[in-house]
Amino acid sequence: MTRAGTVSEVFLAFLRLGVTSFGGPVAHLGYFRDDLVARRRWMDDRAYADLVALCQFLPGPASSQVGFAMGLQRAGFLGALAAFVAFTLPSAALLVAFAAGAWLFGGPVGGGILDGLKIVAVAIVAQAVWGMARALAPDGPRAGIAVVAVALALWAPGAVGQIGALVVGVVAGSVLLRGGAEETGASALSFGVPRAVAIGCLAAAAIALVGLPVLAAVTGSGLIALVDAFFRAGALVFGGGHVVLPLLQAEVVQTGWVSPDAFLAGYGAAQAVPGPLFTFAAYLGSVSSVGPGGIAGAAIALTAIFLPGFLVLVGVLPFWDALRGRPRARAAMRGANAAVVGILGAALYTPVFTTAVTGPGAFMLALVAFVLLTAFRVPPWAVVIVGAAGGAALASLGVV
Repeated sequence: MTRAGTVSEVFLAFLRLGVTSFGGPVAHLGYFRDDLVARRRWMDDRAYADLVALCQFLPGPASSQVGFAMGLQRAGFLGALAAFVAFTLPSAALLVAFAAGAWLFGGPVGGGILDGLKIVAVAIVAQAVWGMARALAPDGPRAGIAVVAVALALWAPGAVGQIGALVVGVVAGSVLLRGGAEETGASALSFGVPRAVAIGCLAAAAIALVGLPVLAAVTGSGLIALVDAFFRAGALVFGGGHVVLPLLQAEVVQTGWVSPDAFLAGYGAAQAVPGPLFTFAAYLGSVSSVGPGGIAGAAIALTAIFLPGFLVLVGVLPFWDALRGRPRARAAMRGANAAVVGILGAALYTPVFTTAVTGPGAFMLALVAFVLLTAFRVPPWAVVIVGAAGGAALASLGVV
């Protein structure tokens, strides 16, 4: 296993991944393995599997955290930064451009295109729920945890319900899921992070999570409120990817910063671009009525939503080997993953389905998109094009 590289090598490798990695976080992990593990041999399969397991358990975008950690191991902290920027920049730039050109979608046909993007979001989230349920809640106890998580997330919308669902998942998993067949004795991972630096990162994440809302309330600053909202979304989401949707909806739609239609249109557009789904934050920051908006708002929102996940990742890396060998911790991880399925199921119902599917025409288009994704294995970006065209056609025909 090669252990030393250059920052430019990391940047170019992840830039290539950033412009070609369609399909969401699970697909991204496959791209990483094919290119960085199998072809470039930056780490072996066992070490990669351990890293993926860690990042799935931590808050934040799992695939981006895996990329950040691989850049860290390959070329130090500058390599980690290079991996993040290169993998994130293409999709963020495309979404900011979409936000700037949203006025082009005026009129019935333009509105139909945006409706089609919202409808495609229904199919994509439904596919994610189905796939995650099969992988993360395949038995009775974990399916039960997922159902309880759905109820909690619907009963208490926003961060409170999600955190409660995750706590229930962790506790139930540690009690009910001990003794599951799971590989032990995995390869040790060495990232060269001193324990003092790790503790400092964890402390910074905790201080920011507690201090930013207080600072925003005291100062009344829209800029700080924007940072706080996206930092909190990034810090409290487990599972990454689509699971961030209800948290962002609570932060920017329920507060009136972004309209529901603009939110779901941007979410649909995010499916058409490669790279991490968390770059949806760039779109929201650019169209938000709070903060500077535009490119500056996009940069602030993007940095804020990724930062807590990276701080926590760096903070736990030196301690991971000791933790992952404990049976109760591994059981708690399985319970948390099952709860993530339930949280995503609740998000599928509201706001995604209830906002986008307003009649039989919209339902049929969502069903077609779902079948294309699941039965015909059509790439999400192609389904987005079909959805946009279908939405325009429905609008032209006057079909709801």
